[in-house]
Amino acid sequence: MHACDFGYINYGSGRENGIDMGRVTWFEIHADDVKRANEFYKKVFGWKMDQYGDPKMEYYLAKTGDEKKPGIDGAIMKRIGPNSVWITADVDDIDKAMKLVEKSGGMLMRPKMEIPNMGWVAYCVDTEGNVFGLHQGLPGAKM
Repeated sequence: MHACDFGYINYGSGRENGIDMGRVTWFEIHADDVKRANEFYKKVFGWKMDQYGDPKMEYYLAKTGDEKKPGIDGAIMKRIGPNSVWITADVDDIDKAMKLVEKSGGMLMRPKMEIPNMGWVAYCVDTEGNVFGLHQGLPGAKM
């Protein structure tokens, strides 16, 4: 049976240039007033917000729904860039992915940094000025 028989399109393995750079696994909504944004998303979508790390950082994890349903969780954070929403893609080799971003005409905005007990993240800018993240998880860590 072919994937198209189920209404799906087969896009292949998602592995290009020797690196798996597939699924979007995280989002970050940037806000001038993080508490106001948290209340908005709680009221509109019923999201659960939990502070992460140092309170001065103003970074709140957003639980967007039941883990048994399709979707991803993310965060609401203090605005640090011109974009309002950033996505993060999971990669199997963040160093290789960062080099590929630069080779393809993008640039690094924030170099690789460790997220304790989770892995590493780096932020990049694409050829159109959009910010996005790369994430390499530790084995067994859940984003």
